[in-house]
Amino acid sequence: MPTISRFYGIVIFMNYNDHNPPHFHARYQEQEVTVAIQTGVVQGEMSRRALQMIFEWSEKHQDELMRNWELARERKPLEPVSPLL
Repeated sequence: MPTISRFYGIVIFMNYNDHNPPHFHARYQEQEVTVAIQTGVVQGEMSRRALQMIFEWSEKHQDELMRNWELARERKPLEPVSPLL
């Protein structure tokens, strides 16, 4: 599971050849969620503050996330995405 970004203890990653819809995974401490790139639908549980940061980050990087999704589906190396500053 290649990591594409890290910020404030949150690790963002994608799995190669993962199932639809396009999504990414986020881990913070012991918590993990899956977030749909286009809709923001979340599966799993995470603290409200961490989720807010993830949503803020993902809104800024929609194009990069979709590009990485396509790369992952093709089993190609993923590109790093800038962290939330």
